[in-house]
Amino acid sequence: MASTQNAVHGDLPTEILQALSVKEPLLSSEAFPSQKSADVKSALDRLGSRSMITYETIDREEAVLEPEALEIAANGSHEARVFEALRKAMDGLTIAELEAAVGDKNVAKLGQGKAFKSKWIAKGKEGRLVASTDSIQDITREQLLVIQKTHTHPDPNVIKDLKKRKLVKMQKVISFKIQKGPKFALEIVKEETDLTPEMLESGAWKTATFKKYNFKSLGVDQHAGALHPLNKVRHEFRQIFFEMGFEEMPTNRFVETGFWNFDALFVPQQHPARDLQDTFYISDPKTADKPHAESEDDKADYETYWKNVRDVHQEGKYGSIGYRYPWAEDESLRLVLRTHTTAISSAMLYKLAQLKGPDGKPPPARYFSIDRVFRNETVDATHLAEFHQVEGVIADYGLSLGGLMEFMEIFFNKMGIHDLRFKPAYNPYTEPSMEIFSYHKGLNKLVEIGNSGMFRPEMLEAMGLPKDLRVFGWGLSLERPTMIKYKVSITAKSPET
Repeated sequence: MASTQNAVHGDLPTEILQALSVKEPLLSSEAFPSQKSADVKSALDRLGSRSMITYETIDREEAVLEPEALEIAANGSHEARVFEALRKAMDGLTIAELEAAVGDKNVAKLGQGKAFKSKWIAKGKEGRLVASTDSIQDITREQLLVIQKTHTHPDPNVIKDLKKRKLVKMQKVISFKIQKGPKFALEIVKEETDLTPEMLESGAWKTATFKKYNFKSLGVDQHAGALHPLNKVRHEFRQIFFEMGFEEMPTNRFVETGFWNFDALFVPQQHPARDLQDTFYISDPKTADKPHAESEDDKADYETYWKNVRDVHQEGKYGSIGYRYPWAEDESLRLVLRTHTTAISSAMLYKLAQLKGPDGKPPPARYFSIDRVFRNETVDATHLAEFHQVEGVIADYGLSLGGLMEFMEIFFNKMGIHDLRFKPAYNPYTEPSMEIFSYHKGLNKLVEIGNSGMFRPEMLEAMGLPKDLRVFGWGLSLERPTMIKYKVSITAKSPET
């Protein structure tokens, strides 16, 4: 015989069963007016899962008295209280005497207006207020008493008027219509959740009632786990870029040629950044083909661009004297793990040069990317061989360095990073150039968070971009702004510590 759970006083599921045995269907709002709807639903779900009851939810709105209305229902409307005070005073009352008689200055003030309008009171001798009738009907109080009892009123216009007077508000009420289920009983059968060795040994499992598995349950938390702080800040960066009208650049090429990674950016082939100590070179294959069209739609003249880059480095061009060294094609075609995402920016700017706006010139553009780059660093507590770079360019006409500084202020302010500092710097492909610093509370000092500048004419005009087109360029670490945002302080430790 199955074990049962005895009814105890205050057990809501048992109380529901007892009430349902007397009356069916049962309205929860009538049977259990003091119980919270959430508690009632929990009890109903418990009984419904056992098929002991069925129920349906009823949503309705009911009128509820505001605090001022409760006072009116208890003591009468403001105008009625004013009338009653004047009716008792044979010779009338001054305004000060009326306020004292009513006991509330605000009630006396508001009540006078409505009482005058209803012609319940009038001005007597010497400006005293007097009652002008023997009796009144306090309609407002009567209406509120009806609403207090029934939570509604036969005339919907009454509710509408009292809502305007802020005496009544509407609130949503959830109730349940409850009926007996196919397994209705006055006692709740205990359901076993586990098949135990003791039940197998005694044979109790044969008569036990087991709780059914809910295969449709989604579990307690469908959003378990958390994003890595870098992914959180990356998402914030992307949203800021999109909000400011940027287009995301493709970043799926971790391997680049020296041409796009260095030469197109006016980085000389003897630059220290191109040494094995700073760059990862690919061993197989070691080189790639020259830049070329990758689809039939690509009509760009890559051969002319290749020659322009070579001439800028070797002999100088577009007003520049160049670096004046014999430029090697093999060095330009070596494959490297990209050291910055500016390699992508250079390719995007070259594609921009092929576009023509209504005026025959390339249109303004805004590009960004956030992805991994690789440097041949010694790995320790504060350095890795790869990190994330936030890269962006703005191409437009009439840009200036001050505009770049203003943009950086706006951009980082959106991230909650303020008090930026700028320091002149050198980059082969930007002039003027600036390093960007921000105060790190964890380290208690200024730290560099990015590099920026105006792209050089030698780089842009070689692509075919017009002379009056200017380009902001900047590269920002993702890790350092994240550290500043989360106040992370990391310092290298010696093996002994």
